[in-house]
Amino acid sequence: MKRSFAYLIIGAMILGVLTGWGLNHFLDAEGASKAAGNLNLITDVFLRLIKMIIAPLVFTTLVAGIAHMEDAASVGRIGVKTMAWFISASAVSLLLGLVIVQILQPGANLHLPEAVVATAPAASTDAFSLHGFITHLVPTSIFDAMARNEILQIVVFAVFVGTAVAALDDKAPAVMHLVEQAASIMLKVTEFVMKLAPLAIFGALASTIATQGLDMLGTYAKFVLGFYGAMATLWGILFLAGAVVLGKRVIPLFRTIRTPALLAFSTASSEAAYPRILDALPKIGVRKRIVSFVLPLGYSFNLDGSMLYCTFATMFIMQAHGVHLSLSQQIFMLLLLMVTSKGIAGIPRASLVVIMATLTYFGLPEAWIAIVLGVDHLLDMGRSATNVVGNSVAAAVVAKWEGELDPEDEIEGAEPKALA
Repeated sequence: MKRSFAYLIIGAMILGVLTGWGLNHFLDAEGASKAAGNLNLITDVFLRLIKMIIAPLVFTTLVAGIAHMEDAASVGRIGVKTMAWFISASAVSLLLGLVIVQILQPGANLHLPEAVVATAPAASTDAFSLHGFITHLVPTSIFDAMARNEILQIVVFAVFVGTAVAALDDKAPAVMHLVEQAASIMLKVTEFVMKLAPLAIFGALASTIATQGLDMLGTYAKFVLGFYGAMATLWGILFLAGAVVLGKRVIPLFRTIRTPALLAFSTASSEAAYPRILDALPKIGVRKRIVSFVLPLGYSFNLDGSMLYCTFATMFIMQAHGVHLSLSQQIFMLLLLMVTSKGIAGIPRASLVVIMATLTYFGLPEAWIAIVLGVDHLLDMGRSATNVVGNSVAAAVVAKWEGELDPEDEIEGAEPKALA
């Protein structure tokens, strides 16, 4: 963990304790609540900025990604197998997060102020009939959908636009250029917004401790430990799945990707480890043409750690606020996360954007995401390392399926072949 982040957490805890003590001694309950809310000013601004970027970010990145998917189709068999693995891995990650968070119930014992619980809306059920869900998917106006951040409607429109561009003979170069430039701009805007994340974390954590006391740290500890336990389980599943396909070669695979995974963990960025993976995988026999094809797709469609976090954190937030989802609602949530996460997987802290969009879809306040901001960086480190592991296993498995994995006797004790 970066030393500056540790100082940030300690400072927020001290400020929260001192503020809570002062408010309780010098102000009545209403005044104390109002004063503590002022600590959340930066957090509130940060959340509004995230809400501001959701619609254009999802639309531009998803259109650009789908329009380029012809590259995957041109390699036919490899593209189909790669996407099949990605979808399966994402489904397992989402489901694992949902199951473990339901078993542990880390947010169930969080005693929020009665005023917060009393005003907590029930999860919207209007769209959870078959007719309601299907009709809700199709926007009557894309501008209305963007104005209300209706994430599924934006996704549906983006799929139509991206598919239409890919189907054109000339690929509409002017439109493609415009969309790609717009996506680049939105990613840069997102980068600017995320620079406020440390201040938002500081304010959110200080406000939470000021209003709820140090007991909140016990809940956070259960949340963090539960999430890392779920990630350890996911690593075990990935190892076993890799062993089924790769046999004993899964051991050198995990040994080789240890350094990139540690780099991703220490920087809280799976992108930082990308060059290391490109260099490491050929050393265990995964040919470069497979690595160069699978990894870029994986960084957009196969972030297993982020998928796990989306369900775990979303359900934690709902548990903390006393919101209960039916089985059908939980299934729809998994499908929603599966689709929406694919459009913005490559941006910093993309999980926060996806979680906020999910809360909006269920008719719940976006501000509720503030409860996980205090520990998000710590969890981001773990999910970034998991993303690296998941994509590395995917590349090796696809290489094995395609006969593009060099025999062990050709790589043991020698430099690997640089096959193109």
